[in-house]
Amino acid sequence: MNKVETLTTVEFIYQALEQAASYLKQHGREETPARILLQHELGVDYSGLVASMRDKIEDRQFESYWANIEELVEGVPVQHLTGVEQFYGRTFQVSPAVLIPRPETEELIEEALKLKRELFGTEEVQAADIGTGSGVIAITLKCELPEAEVMATDISEEALFMAERNAETLNADVHFTKGDLAAPLAGRKWDIILSNPPYIAHHEAPALSDTVREFEPHQALFADRDGLAAYETLAQQVPELISRPGIIGLEIGSSQGAAVTELFQKALPDARVYCKKDINKHDRMVFCILD
Repeated sequence: MNKVETLTTVEFIYQALEQAASYLKQHGREETPARILLQHELGVDYSGLVASMRDKIEDRQFESYWANIEELVEGVPVQHLTGVEQFYGRTFQVSPAVLIPRPETEELIEEALKLKRELFGTEEVQAADIGTGSGVIAITLKCELPEAEVMATDISEEALFMAERNAETLNADVHFTKGDLAAPLAGRKWDIILSNPPYIAHHEAPALSDTVREFEPHQALFADRDGLAAYETLAQQVPELISRPGIIGLEIGSSQGAAVTELFQKALPDARVYCKKDINKHDRMVFCILD
């Protein structure tokens, strides 16, 4: 018997949502993705879903919806099922080739934009995003600073393909180039350099949720030397690339604040280097300001 056939009869949209949320909870999964997937299946936003709760759901819609619910139970991220994630008020396409954008990275953008206003005012700037993934940092910078020249790098061709699609969809003129970390940026100076590099130590993998560990790209998650390898390389590369004045912003793991701050203070002794906490009071960003 088909799994769908073993379920309680579902006639209305609210029944589908209730049954899916309960099923996810029984299997130790978050319930919120049940709503997100149902909106995706019906092609409506949250308000539209609320307004249609007592509408009937077609059998084919429910069967498609429930197939995705079963995928959630197996640990597949909801973003891989919908193909999108929201970031800084915009919709970005995602795939298993890129990290799913996190809210913490929005805070990196917010701080960088604040510092840009303080250091550069309305001047045009040259900005770079190292390890762009889906392109959220580079594209958001370009959308928020239309006058800026923005370049982004990644070592993964699949990631660059996804980033280019997002840039085209969001009408953001960003130059993407393949290469390892900051290597493609050599030969010129940059006013703003941002990066969310891999920073999880390999020994931390068992503590990650299976949704992350089994379904997101390890190349973008894990780094050698207790998660610090990318920062060590960047600390060697960026001093020759950053302008004066200039801004360097890095997303970090919550236990890496002191180590990354020390790395960049040594690499840039004339810079003001500080660690900033995220909204959950965890160390999350290191910024270097050069006047």
